Amino acid sequence: MIYFDNAATTPMSKAAMTAMTQVMENTFGNPSSIHNHGRAANKILRKERQELADLLHTKSQHIIFTSGGTESNNTAIKGYALAHQDQGKHIITTAIEHHSVLATIEYLVDKFGFEATYIQPQNGEITAQQIKEALREDTILVSTMYANNETGYLLPIKEIAEVLKHHPTAYHVDAVQIMGKLPVYPEKLGIDFMSASAHKFHGPKGIGFLYANQMKFDKFLHGGDQEDKRRAGTENLAAIAGMIAALKENLSSYQANIHHVDSLKTQLLTELDETDYYINNISHTFPYVVNLGFPTQANDLLLMRLDLAGISISTGSACTAGTVEPSHVLEAFYGSDSNRLKESIRISFSEQNTSEEVHQFTTILKEILGG
Repeated sequence: MIYFDNAATTPMSKAAMTAMTQVMENTFGNPSSIHNHGRAANKILRKERQELADLLHTKSQHIIFTSGGTESNNTAIKGYALAHQDQGKHIITTAIEHHSVLATIEYLVDKFGFEATYIQPQNGEITAQQIKEALREDTILVSTMYANNETGYLLPIKEIAEVLKHHPTAYHVDAVQIMGKLPVYPEKLGIDFMSASAHKFHGPKGIGFLYANQMKFDKFLHGGDQEDKRRAGTENLAAIAGMIAALKENLSSYQANIHHVDSLKTQLLTELDETDYYINNISHTFPYVVNLGFPTQANDLLLMRLDLAGISISTGSACTAGTVEPSHVLEAFYGSDSNRLKESIRISFSEQNTSEEVHQFTTILKEILGG
């Protein structure tokens, strides 16, 4: 079996599993309890929070542990918008965002009367100038991803943040796909909120975090006073330990990882050189995600034939209940009538993939396309 769907999820690292096992074996207390077992758990929680803050070059009080990227996105967008709606009800985002951002903003529009501007790609990219032109006096929040999960396209985060310095709006960045692949320092970049999810960088599922520089926002979950009264619910200590261990390991070797993955991408395209294919959105990308199209080849059938051959790829986001639906990302780039929506597949690597796997994949793919 060959796994090339790492943008959907990644296999857990041994470092993450070891860290989780140690916590589960030795520390079962509730971090909110004041007795000895609780204090021991709280000590680990504080240690893990500080280690994560150090990796992000920020302070521990800016870290909120969540259940993952979806909760982090919902918390930042809903929480900040509802807490500041007296200052304005206009939100700016892009047409290529993850569903957890688009659906959250749609909820605010439908239920609370917010207005949203969706920036469309122009000439294959989204620019800070487009964000600047969309700003209004009543704009209170801008939300963009850092790296697109379907194409690998990198948005100009630093340039957008620079534009927003001169406007009283908050900036939320969905960093789910980039976290663990590059060091990300939100304060240096000028970000107010940043979302991440552990299972995208070899950590466990069901755990993530939200960096929150803006302290005033409505809670998404109500109940206890955990996470400095910003996110109710007993912290998942073992998962947090696994997440931090995975992130530390990834960032310690990120340069070697990028070099390796880039070589896999180069090999992939070289071995497909004589095949009739095209690349979707080849500029400003990072090598972990490659989005290819094969003229006249239906991507759903291609996906199934590759699956039968033991190769796991996808046609886009995994968050559509297992269905193969036209990509809203490719639609934003190429239009709803483009054949690319029905012909394109996503190949997403991790540093655990090998050159031999790429060769096996291209060999099988060419056999399928030739048959």
